[in-house]
Amino acid sequence: MEMCVMPDNKYGKKAFKYSGLLRSFFAWPLYIGAVLIIICAIMFCVNVTAATVVSIFMVIYLMACGLMYFYMRPRIMSGIVEFASNYSQVQKQLLYNLSVPYCLLDNNGNVMWTNKAMQDCLGIKRDFRKNINTVIPEVTPSIFPDSEMGFKEIRLTFQDRDYKAELKNIDADSIAEGVDIIEKSMDSSMYVMYLFDETDINTYIQKLKDERFVVGLVYIDNYEEALDSTDDVRRSLLAGLIDKRVNKYFSPGSAIVRKLEKDKYIVVFRYNFLEKLMQDRFSLLEEIKSIKIGNEMTLTLSMGIGTGSAEYSKNYDVAKAAMDLALGRGGDQAVVKDGEKILYYGGKSQQMEKNTRVKVRVKAHALRQILDNNSNVLVMGHTLADIDAFGSALGIYVIAKKLGKEAHIVLGEVTSSVRPFVNRFIDKEEYPDDMFIKPDDAPSKINASTVVIVVDVNRPQRTECPELLEKCKTVVVFDHHRRQSDTITGAVLSYVDPYASSASEMITEMIQYVDDNIKLKAFEADALYAGINIDTDGFNSKSGPRTFEAAAFLRRHGADVTRVRKMLRSNMNEYKEIAKAVSRVEVYKDAFAISIFNGDGIDTPTVGGAKTANDLLDISGIKASFVITPYEDKIYVSARSIDEVNVQLVMEKLGGGGHISIAGAQFTDCTIDQAINKIKLTLDNMIKDGEI
Repeated sequence: MEMCVMPDNKYGKKAFKYSGLLRSFFAWPLYIGAVLIIICAIMFCVNVTAATVVSIFMVIYLMACGLMYFYMRPRIMSGIVEFASNYSQVQKQLLYNLSVPYCLLDNNGNVMWTNKAMQDCLGIKRDFRKNINTVIPEVTPSIFPDSEMGFKEIRLTFQDRDYKAELKNIDADSIAEGVDIIEKSMDSSMYVMYLFDETDINTYIQKLKDERFVVGLVYIDNYEEALDSTDDVRRSLLAGLIDKRVNKYFSPGSAIVRKLEKDKYIVVFRYNFLEKLMQDRFSLLEEIKSIKIGNEMTLTLSMGIGTGSAEYSKNYDVAKAAMDLALGRGGDQAVVKDGEKILYYGGKSQQMEKNTRVKVRVKAHALRQILDNNSNVLVMGHTLADIDAFGSALGIYVIAKKLGKEAHIVLGEVTSSVRPFVNRFIDKEEYPDDMFIKPDDAPSKINASTVVIVVDVNRPQRTECPELLEKCKTVVVFDHHRRQSDTITGAVLSYVDPYASSASEMITEMIQYVDDNIKLKAFEADALYAGINIDTDGFNSKSGPRTFEAAAFLRRHGADVTRVRKMLRSNMNEYKEIAKAVSRVEVYKDAFAISIFNGDGIDTPTVGGAKTANDLLDISGIKASFVITPYEDKIYVSARSIDEVNVQLVMEKLGGGGHISIAGAQFTDCTIDQAINKIKLTLDNMIKDGEI
């Protein structure tokens, strides 16, 4: 029903004009009366007697219509007005007594009206007209939705209760239409706020989360080595202390701890205990190192925690995947895999190289079988390949050629440190012209019998040509960098050994087991030796027995130390820029050297940045160095340390990765100052959290 105001009547008052359904209700009887008059006139022409009878009924009908129209209409109108008034009062009363807390705010946040539930919820009186943020500080005009958004949700806590607040924008002009006491404004708005109590729901959700099933695997990294370094009479005591320390650590969570093997445990507990372990940052990693009963080697352990799956068996599979990740990153750490989320704890100590070559021999035989079943080999490392990536790729190339396979090395931009080695293989009769191919040409070389071998990198987006990984069904990975969550998946053979000093060391070992008749040329041995030399900083870092054995093998095959040193020397411009970068270094918190390497006019600035980072470690008191190098619209960060700081953890938080003592990261859409601030903020947070 609608009513509109007619012009002033004779008393100067506004009269109402009916419209809509009410107007039709009063108009239809008049229309029917007009039709009856026409019918009556026609009937007088046909039959006077019948027309007279119809006229009598017509007169009665018109009198009834007149009575309804002139007498009943005002009374009907009065009833409608009364009903509307009562209905409005009922609506207001229902809104006031609504169980959902509700209030009306102006655009400054002042309370205009509240219902009883809101008054009870906030503990305010009915005439409360102060600003809402005096009661709920989180609700300020800055969070109010604009007219385009119209609606906004926020979560807040008030008096130990959790609420979801819904804010809705109301156009004040529409309310002020026809009202002279409110001034209209183009941007005037009012806001409705509802409060929904979610405390019970959140409590039940938290209970369900706390009761989730968690599987943990605990492996002692160097059990055999620690046992061998202990006297015979104390070995049983060492094993007993390890068992006691592991069981005691998990006992507060009512966990079930079972020993799978002499150095492996499985643990089952609830998720609420996992949260405590994460807050504790898995202190068992450090506690196990305190076991000293004559063992010369410090014990370390790794933990893989799996949860987030609805099925218990799948949580065990998730825990195994987490453990593989922990071991692939060098051990001495805990990896928590909760669905797609992965968290890392520990990993501060230097990895201990395992002296056994059983794993190398097994991987070498597996590689031989893969190559025997394929005829085409594509080898690639990471973008901006360093000498380790080049040397290891060359080693795989030599193996493939020895087995009679067609082979190519995928090589993009050649850095200044690699160019002297690459030039030694170009335009030589014993090496084909297509030995090196560009990343853009590599996909065209793929066929049904192609195997792609990736060296010195295990992240697909860092390879020279990620497209090869998608197109080729047979992929092999050899790398010495610690694994991250975004590793290459689907490889038929993956050998990631974070204990190795370099990829060149790993491939040198593989050469010795794939085929006994492989003989390296002097230039080939030089490249592999240079890869080991660079990644160990001249055999000063991460150099174990296997590293020197690999270097000795290469020396026997013609690697010349003097020749390699000459090829690795810096040119004068690069050396000057390194000196400038060292001179303007900033020492942050008396322990971290941060500098900028300006590579203008230098072929490969990133190499200069890495050399600068190495040189900064020679300064007394420096625990880690970070050198920022702008190059081709990117910011490259080279991070180095000796043994006190795990720079890989620092770089991982910045989206990079690497080793405990050698790592890096890349930034895009970032300025040098922003990069420095990111590094400082990351260091501050890690120091605060006890990670450094």
